[in-house]
Amino acid sequence: MAESRPVAVVVGVGAGLGAALARRFAEKYAVALVARSDDVTSALAKEIRSAGGVALPVRSDAAAAEQVAAAYEQIRKELGAPDVLIYNGGRRPFGTLVDTTPEVFEETWRGHTLGAFLWSRQVAPAMIERKRGTILFTGATAGVKPGPSSAAFAPAKFAVRGLAQVMSRDLHPQKVHVAYVNVDGAIDMPVVRQFLPNLQDEDLLKPAAIADTFWFLAHQEPSAWSHEIDVRPFKERF
Repeated sequence: MAESRPVAVVVGVGAGLGAALARRFAEKYAVALVARSDDVTSALAKEIRSAGGVALPVRSDAAAAEQVAAAYEQIRKELGAPDVLIYNGGRRPFGTLVDTTPEVFEETWRGHTLGAFLWSRQVAPAMIERKRGTILFTGATAGVKPGPSSAAFAPAKFAVRGLAQVMSRDLHPQKVHVAYVNVDGAIDMPVVRQFLPNLQDEDLLKPAAIADTFWFLAHQEPSAWSHEIDVRPFKERF
């Protein structure tokens, strides 16, 4: 166990925001890097370790209850009970109502909402018992002001936002901080650059800058906790 460091769990570690969150928290935390495959997490864990950090890659499907429970137990045994959970899971499909299949709708809900619920239920009891902890959710514009092509994504993000509000009302009095980060804009990642090649640097949110906001939320003084916060490029309309 990484007894000298608190523990942060990042669920949904890809090459963009998930990796940036892991790098940021690895500066002071032992980090668990959770994803359905080890395509990114294995190399990222090596990078963090080579810089003197502690990182544990964990393969787990966030929408499968038994896999979430097994992943949590692995993290608890190898690193310790999580002090911070960051739920960054779920895909972002595009499609209007008639273009969205029931399978895509359900898969999107499971990846975002069910996964957030399952992971929160795993970490919350120990946090409540210790009277400290932080649970942070990656949100999106679609969870606040959806467009017509978010028939699957928006309902899932609305549900995550609702779950976060329920949890904050329940857990804040028990000294567990819950916050929802509305990422209002496109994130600077290779896949976004590929599909939106006309965007300039200033049009995109930098993953490391978003990660700084998560870090800030995880270390707020309890007398002034934020529950919901927006991050967007300075030129983004809202």
